[in-house]
Amino acid sequence: MAWDREDLKKAVMAAVDANGGEATIVEVAKHIWTNNEVDLRASGDLFFTWQYEMRWAAQKLRDDSKLELSTRSGKKTWRKVGA
Repeated sequence: MAWDREDLKKAVMAAVDANGGEATIVEVAKHIWTNNEVDLRASGDLFFTWQYEMRWAAQKLRDDSKLELSTRSGKKTWRKVGA
């Protein structure tokens, strides 16, 4: 299945959830790749831009008050609002 930006928003939230409600960008990227490599490879141009698009998705989730920017051990993280 080819992915789009909306799928990446869901994947970012799933990755944050899988990491206890807060995750670094690297943790989110690793989770998305590990769990969705086949779909990403089938997504045309998105395959080459998915990490940029992942950041776009996280920003949209922040705009929608679903994620917030935080810091853990000196590293920027995305944290689920209310977590």
